[in-house]
Parts: sequence; structure tokens; C-alpha cells
Amino acid sequence: MKNILFIGILMTLLSCEEIYEYNPVRDFSDKQKSILTSFILARDSSVIELPAGHFLFDKSLILEGKKHVTIKGQGSHKTVLSFKDQTQGAEGIRIANCQNIVLKDFAIEDAAGDNIKATDTNGITFENLNVGWTGVADSTNGAYGLYPVLCSNVTVSACTVFGASDAGIYVGQSDTVLIENNTTYWNVAGIESENSKEVIIRNNKSYQNTGGILVFDLPGLTQYGRNIEVYNNEVYENNTPNFAPPGNMVGVTPPGTGILVLATKGVKIHDNNIRNNRTIAVGMVSYALLEAMGGDENTGGGGSREELERKNQKDQNYDPYVGNVKVYNNRYENTYLLPNLDNDFGKLFLFKFGFSIPQVAWDGLKSPNYFLADGSINPEYAICVNEGSKIISVNLDAENDFEGLEENPQVFNCL
Repeated sequence: MKNILFIGILMTLLSCEEIYEYNPVRDFSDKQKSILTSFILARDSSVIELPAGHFLFDKSLILEGKKHVTIKGQGSHKTVLSFKDQTQGAEGIRIANCQNIVLKDFAIEDAAGDNIKATDTNGITFENLNVGWTGVADSTNGAYGLYPVLCSNVTVSACTVFGASDAGIYVGQSDTVLIENNTTYWNVAGIESENSKEVIIRNNKSYQNTGGILVFDLPGLTQYGRNIEVYNNEVYENNTPNFAPPGNMVGVTPPGTGILVLATKGVKIHDNNIRNNRTIAVGMVSYALLEAMGGDENTGGGGSREELERKNQKDQNYDPYVGNVKVYNNRYENTYLLPNLDNDFGKLFLFKFGFSIPQVAWDGLKSPNYFLADGSINPEYAICVNEGSKIISVNLDAENDFEGLEENPQVFNCL
């Protein structure tokens, strides 16, 4: 009886995670009109120089249809643009239909929606920015800190992003992306690549998020993701409770996730330090598993779990299965005794593995095209793991209710 009581108390204590809060001191000056004017009157090949100080805005700053424009502050903590009283627009800064835009050396806080959003832009660089939400990190915060979507030639470098109720750094439906030397914390997802191609995610620190790095492919969008390389990142202590608004797709991410690949092909994960993510260090799952999980509002998509399922039914070219993933040469550590028990995966791992939680897991859901005509595994769907004998990798066999769950399966030996 004493042992049972001890385990119950221990499980309760280990399930409690801190919610973070950031309350900087600000001394606002009124330069809204002059800064708004500089955006409106900006010409091609010009520099918008933002002065040092703290400035409050009630509407979005918009740059549209421009080429070769730099938006430059005096330092990521010296120039602060705050949108906490925003009444017009959703974004703090919105870039649309532009070419070769650089945003650097300032801070941006508390937009109603996304702090900086860029759409339909070829050549967009975010450099040395401090981006986030003040107060408590919760579902009332905006969705994305940095949000380039439908862009090409994207660089996100040396930025710090925190407090997003979806993803701190998000790149969606974009081509040729470099995300490097950034720091993300207190977000639901630290870094997320969604339906993007030719993406490099390297040399970042992602910690105290719900999930450190996500690589997702979802149905009904303009393109599918491919060729993503995730390496030399520090991904640790991503155990923050998932505070995404009910229905958001990122709500599927279990607290305690290091790196999660969803329904994406052509992913390399290597040479990362992945530490103390309580549920799973590296997970690979198919969109089919999310559909099978049903309608729990905390694991479902949206403003859009239902919408995505409708899109999946209509999108005949969408492949919901994960595949062609290579996981190798990563370094793992987990000093926690138990996984996070606020999600089904943590409970499953505890039930199946006790205190020997696996570091790498594949759901085991197989495409109808998983095997070639000769019975061999189709390379398009192979899951290859080479992490040494001390690392536990598992095929969860979710399609058979986990009955055939297998540790260090032979099918992973394909590097």
C-alpha cells in the first residue's frame, strides 16, 4: 500500500509543469504616426530605420509590393514595438508580395495574431529579432511569432521567440528555408516546418516548449513538404503543458516532445542533443493516427481538426503516412523517472515500458504502398534508425492496437 501511495504522489508531482510569465518594464513613447508613415512611403531599395525606444501601436505595420527593403532597429532589446493595444489588423508587421526584404535588430511584442507575417514573398530574412508575448504564456497569446507562408528563400537567423500559442518560428508552404542559430522557448511548438520543401533547421536552441521541433505535412494545402534536415540543435526540457487554443492542430503535440515528424517524407534528423523531453525524444507518426484518435478537442486540429479531416477526404494526392526518415548520430539523455502522463503516449509508454522509456518511436502505420512487388520495403516509406545499442527505438504497431509492439526492430536497420 505504501508503495502504491508513493508512486501515486510521485506521478502527481511529475505531472506538474510550470507555466511561464514575462513582464518587462516598458516606457512607451508615441511614434506611431511617423513609423506608420515610413512603411507607407517606403520605396524600393530603401531602409526603414526604427529608432531606439519603446513604441506602442494600435494597428498593423504593412509593407506590400516592395523590393529590396530593410527594416532595421537599433538592437533587439533597444527598439521595442508593442501591439498590446492593437485594435486594427491581426499582425504586428505584415509583409506581402515583396522581394528581398530584411527585418533585423528590433523587438516586437503582443500582436493580436502573429507578430510578423510574410506572405507570397521571394527572399525574406529575419535576423536578430526578439519576438514574443508578455504576461503568462497561454492560449490568449497570438499564434505565431515569425510566420513566413507561401514564401521562398527564407532565412531566420539569431532570433529569440517565445510565448506563441502555436509555433514560435513557423514556416509554411515555403521553399528553400534556413532556420539557424535561434532560441525558442515557452511556445507550444518551438520551431515548425509545415508543408515546406528544402528546409534546413540547424544550430538552434529549443527548450521549455511543449514540443521542440515539429515537421508536419497536412492535407488541402498548396504543396507537400519534402527534404527537411534537422541537425546540430539543442532540444531539451520541452515539457510545458500544451496551451494551444482548443481545436488547433498543434494541440496534437504531447507535452514532453523533443522532435516530432508528422506525415512528412524525406527527413533527416542527426547530430542533435536531445535531453530531458519527458514523453519522447523523436517521434514519427502518420496523419492516419490522428484521425483514428477521434475528436478530443485537446488533440485535434484547428480552428481546424474537422476542417483538415474534410480536406484530407478531398485531397486525393495527400499521403498521410510518414516515410523516408533517417535518424542517426543524435545524443540522448533523460533524467526523468516517468513520462508526462497528461497524454495518451506518455501513459502508453509507462504501461508498455515501465521506467525504460524509448527514445525513438514510430507509430507503425503502413501505407498500402509500404511494400514493393518483391516484398521489400519501399524506400519512400522506410524508417531508418541508427542510434547505437543503448538507445531504445520502437515500432508501436498502432494499426494492431500496439499488440505487435517491437523494440529495436530489424526494419529500422536501413541506413
